[in-house]
Amino acid sequence: MMANHLHHKLNRKEWTIAIVDERTEHHYQPGYLFLPFDIYKPKDIIKSIKDFIPADVNLITKKVDRIVATENYIQMAEGDRLHYEVLIIATGAKIAPEETAGMSGKLWHQSVFDFYTFEGALALRNKLRDWKGGQLVIHITEMPIKCPVAPLEFAFLADAYFKHKKMRDKVNITYVTPLSGAFTKPTSTAALEHLLHEKNIAIESDFAIATVDNDNKTIVDYGGKAIPFDLLVTVPTNKGDALLERSGLGDDLNYVPTNKETLQSKAHANIFVIGDATNVPASKAGSVAHFEAEILTENIVHYIQGEALSASFDGHANCFIETGNNKALLIDFNYTYEPVSGKFPFPGIGPLGLLKESRMNHWGKLAFRWIYWNVLLKGTPIPFVSSQMSTAGKNFK
Repeated sequence: MMANHLHHKLNRKEWTIAIVDERTEHHYQPGYLFLPFDIYKPKDIIKSIKDFIPADVNLITKKVDRIVATENYIQMAEGDRLHYEVLIIATGAKIAPEETAGMSGKLWHQSVFDFYTFEGALALRNKLRDWKGGQLVIHITEMPIKCPVAPLEFAFLADAYFKHKKMRDKVNITYVTPLSGAFTKPTSTAALEHLLHEKNIAIESDFAIATVDNDNKTIVDYGGKAIPFDLLVTVPTNKGDALLERSGLGDDLNYVPTNKETLQSKAHANIFVIGDATNVPASKAGSVAHFEAEILTENIVHYIQGEALSASFDGHANCFIETGNNKALLIDFNYTYEPVSGKFPFPGIGPLGLLKESRMNHWGKLAFRWIYWNVLLKGTPIPFVSSQMSTAGKNFK
């Protein structure tokens, strides 16, 4: 995304753009949520990175050992170095099941699954196809996590999935969270907890997991409370890439300390950070990265020209929340404002309703996959959706 934005902004006689990525495939990560329920197929989620990169941008398919920020170069695992004038870190977040005792034990991808990786989501799909029912526990280890609403969406989609298979009466669903409620924001928490109760999904809050007991098939918190499972779908601890720890650029969870308004590294002026790799207090969601990209593009141009950076990123995020049965909610918020009701993207018109279940929102979520592949990755702005949150048409109290 950043290569496509900057490709149009930089003087190509003066600047070269390179992307370093050890992978050859790009994954549409929101699709991992749909894979376990056979809504998406692997081919819907995976495409070649080369398909989205301008011809004059250099794609380097190599593994990085570390970033040597004090000397402005990247040390490759094979031994060669890549020097830079400006560096953008976009290394994302990864699951770390090994951080919780027993989580990656003998039941991993047998009765204990994640859906935050392609491998985990695919293994879970295969398990659900033949699962006969029992205690399904959907669990969050700790915050922050990528797409904070995704575990809730999984719970809602599981309810609909088992109803469709005419076996919902054979499945008890429990949603287990370290938070004091269903979500991080009070207004949306009330709406989401109402849906949990409506769908007969139990909620266990304030659960700080200590261990996954593989022998007894329970999760146990630090207070000794145990919750049994036949099938555990967990969101492990999320951390920044280990590369950042090796490079001395990350905090305790390997996220890069970043100015939350300019997206510039706090430690190195010529390093900028985007998406889940940052430690900014915004949602770790795809929409945030898209909004950040527009502001980051401006700030890199400002930096190159020796101008003051624009402190304009407001933490804007919007998320479709699948609620099952071809319906979804939509939330829109930023650093200052929590999700509230109203209309989006046009005040008073919509057509999408905020904090309101509708089929329109569901189709909006499904349409986003096409927009992602064909518009956002290519750096094409959506004119009626601003990188900064609009308060118009929203019902603030």
